[in-house]
Amino acid sequence: MEIIPNWHPIFVHFTVALLITSVGFYLLARFDFSEARQPRWSTLANWNLWAGAAITVLTVAAGIYAFYTVDHDTPSHEAMIEHRNWAIPTFLYFFAMATWAWRMARSGRSVSTPFIAALLFGSLLLLSTAWHGSELVYRHGLGVISLPKVEGEGHAHQHDAGDGAGRTAAPAPMNPADEPRSGANGLEHGHAEDAAGDNQTPGPAPAH
Repeated sequence: MEIIPNWHPIFVHFTVALLITSVGFYLLARFDFSEARQPRWSTLANWNLWAGAAITVLTVAAGIYAFYTVDHDTPSHEAMIEHRNWAIPTFLYFFAMATWAWRMARSGRSVSTPFIAALLFGSLLLLSTAWHGSELVYRHGLGVISLPKVEGEGHAHQHDAGDGAGRTAAPAPMNPADEPRSGANGLEHGHAEDAAGDNQTPGPAPAH
């Protein structure tokens, strides 16, 4: 089974879902007025946090593999570095939070306000990391085999609509910047690139 571009996009969804869900359960464990329900919320919150931290090990490993294998260009390379610089500290932060929760559960202590505050701050780190990751796909097209060709304004146009005389309208000209990047045809940018390669002067533009 081929996973495009690799397993990182799969694992990352479990990371975000489990860790954010744990935050919701911790809030219920802290602020639910029913003392009978609070231990149940704490149990659910702990297991979601621990499972999220565990699967994030795989998420980070797959992300590092993608960092060195996915075809990319200079702008997306810079975006990848920024995403990585958010992801690794966020992973270490939640690993520390999981350890803190394990110690609270072992000692039988209830969820504290400082723990909740630290967890909410971690949620902001997680959401920022996820946003930077989505930018890699939806803005820079990383891991995408091909991009759709622009054929009209928006999705509401008719693909086979004629001009009233039985002729089909030609698609709009495509901006060269929107050309699809795919596999070996994509613009590759190595992590150990030669700095001199960036100073090459492009050839003359083709005549129209």
